Amino acid sequence: MATALKDMEPAIDLLDVSRAELYRDDTWHEPFRRLRAEAPVRYTPQSDFGPYWSVSSYKPLVEVESLPEIFSSEAGGITLADFDPTKHDVRMPMFIARDRPVHTAQRRTVAPAFTPSEMVRMTDDIRRRTGEVLDSVPLNSRVDWVDLVSIELTTQMLAILFDFPWEDRRKLTFWSDWAGDIELVKNEELRLQRLQHMFECGAYFQNLWNQKIDKPQTPDLISMMIHSDAMAHMDQYEFIGNLILLIVGGNDTTRNSMSALAYGLDQFPAERAKLEADPALIPNTVQEIIRWQTPLSHMRRTATQDYELMGQQIRQGDKLALWYVSANRDESVFGADADEIKVDRPNARRHLAFGHGIHRCVGARLAELQIGILLEEMAKRRLRVNVLEEPTRVAACFVHGYRKMAVEVTRY
Repeated sequence: MATALKDMEPAIDLLDVSRAELYRDDTWHEPFRRLRAEAPVRYTPQSDFGPYWSVSSYKPLVEVESLPEIFSSEAGGITLADFDPTKHDVRMPMFIARDRPVHTAQRRTVAPAFTPSEMVRMTDDIRRRTGEVLDSVPLNSRVDWVDLVSIELTTQMLAILFDFPWEDRRKLTFWSDWAGDIELVKNEELRLQRLQHMFECGAYFQNLWNQKIDKPQTPDLISMMIHSDAMAHMDQYEFIGNLILLIVGGNDTTRNSMSALAYGLDQFPAERAKLEADPALIPNTVQEIIRWQTPLSHMRRTATQDYELMGQQIRQGDKLALWYVSANRDESVFGADADEIKVDRPNARRHLAFGHGIHRCVGARLAELQIGILLEEMAKRRLRVNVLEEPTRVAACFVHGYRKMAVEVTRY
């Protein structure tokens, strides 16, 4: 009987790359390698997130991203997890999940926080805070790099961007972790907890918003929203949605790249030695680390009309997962060694970790600046991060990152 029941169980689709365990166990490389070689645009009829198309190689992904009217961010959202009003879901619009013209107007509101002049203005402060964090890390001792360095630096930056109370800044990390975990949709209790935390986030920020109304504009994101036609009159749900976007976008992505530079350079000691010998390689290494890690595995698009993509017939209403994590390992673009870190890779900047087209990450310059300064300050102190054991990874197909990473920091 046991054998008969086992035979009745549906077989696991090994090319369903939405399975959380692939990212928890860091075993996603092989199925994506097969997809790129055999079916770069492939239909998955059944998954925990329903049917979807996987777009796993560079060329078709760029094609989809270049056609935002045909492949909508707004029609179904930006993750494989569907909105379900029957399960207490509340739609919280955010500009990354809006189409033109709303997307354009709202993006334009926050973009001034990330201009080249703003990067110059913030550089000294980022460098000072990075140095202080590194100097607080005990040498030759077991520490958690994710918590001590990656989370702390990115949470500090978020607090500054929002003019957020310094003593409460770790709330931003807490909210980011709940907001970015799409696996929670599979559990009703956790889904409701997530909703509660998002409303708590909204209430906290509403208080900050109220304190800035009728005040002169300041460089922080909340003040920018208040003083813009596009975002001054958002309802409660759109307000929370855009906050979540800016928190997750500013926290999870940079923080997981900062963790990846510790883990990745430890995995490729010859490349680490090359970087330690020549700090002029740091700007290119920043791009290579972001490519190699790809801190958001996918974005979702929904077809607004029928469309043929690499010989596959996409139907109106179909859901597509754009697997940046795979396109950034595309051998046809980055070479046969795409799974490796090469600090002098000549085309590292071609990565798609920030997306492509109208939805390209608005904070990309700031992420690059923070990661670059971290590498520069480590080089100045001759610090080397030695990973002591395999890290605990995020078990999800959206945020691609690390929960904990035991390391020992030494000097070289």
